[in-house]
Amino acid sequence: MPTQKSIEQAVREFELAISHFKTELSKLQIGRASPSLVENIIVEAYMVEQPLKAIANISVLDGQTLQVQPWDKKNLANIEKAVRKAEINLNPINDGNILRIMIPPLTEERRKDLSKSINKMAEEAKISIRNIRQSAHTGFKELEKNKEASEDEKRIAEKKLQEKVDLYNKQIEELSEKKIEEVMKV
Repeated sequence: MPTQKSIEQAVREFELAISHFKTELSKLQIGRASPSLVENIIVEAYMVEQPLKAIANISVLDGQTLQVQPWDKKNLANIEKAVRKAEINLNPINDGNILRIMIPPLTEERRKDLSKSINKMAEEAKISIRNIRQSAHTGFKELEKNKEASEDEKRIAEKKLQEKVDLYNKQIEELSEKKIEEVMKV
């Protein structure tokens, strides 16, 4: 059934959208140290731009401090520069061997701002899901127009697709609610 292939393609794209949403959520600074805050910062090392995790060990010293230890100390200055330039409002401390990054505790105002950001990111993920659904609907119409699928097959495929859309939208809601709860916890 050609409509099934369109649904499977849409589901693969839904999975990518969810994966992207999870990645974006993990980058949020929520007052606790987490390597995911800095591991994907792009650093120039050996005349090539690469993620921080490729050139250094990132560890959590305590709930508020990250330690970045480059495998080659020559990269320390570039790592420090990249962390400062990244728009995450963190100031690393360079002791000549490692970087220490202190994660400031969240204020109530910052918690509310983060909640708004999470809701905005969730809405963007839902928009992405809707766009993928719209693409699949267009594909269904093409299949019907080209006589590769009947009107009934198209209707059934649209219903199956909507079930998948509802499932992924629910997943987005659950992820965002969980993250907001995490952010608001003092």
